[in-house]
Amino acid sequence: MSKECIFCRIVRKEIKSEILFEDDHVVAFRDINPRAPVHILVIPKKHIPTVNDIEEEDLQLLGKMVGVARDLAVTSGISESGYRLVINCHQNAGQEVYHLHLHLLGGRKMKWPPG
Repeated sequence: MSKECIFCRIVRKEIKSEILFEDDHVVAFRDINPRAPVHILVIPKKHIPTVNDIEEEDLQLLGKMVGVARDLAVTSGISESGYRLVINCHQNAGQEVYHLHLHLLGGRKMKWPPG
């Protein structure tokens, strides 16, 4: 884990967050600057800066993140109406925190193309 990374600090409970799910590998919490009525971030506890930094050993962790997002979509009441999962990679894609994170967005009609 990175000492300065805000998401690593959330994992270590140094920064308070509305945690919706946590196990040994993944944490999910509400985004503090939501872009939709439901905006949840799903992150690995392991510090992985970007998608480009994912290693073979991390692939199962990504599957876990998607599964957690799916389950949270159900408990948030958006699984049937629809939701979007987004992972941004680097500045031009909109990545602001360099700790891999998956956005679960829903509760409103999404537009395409997204950006």
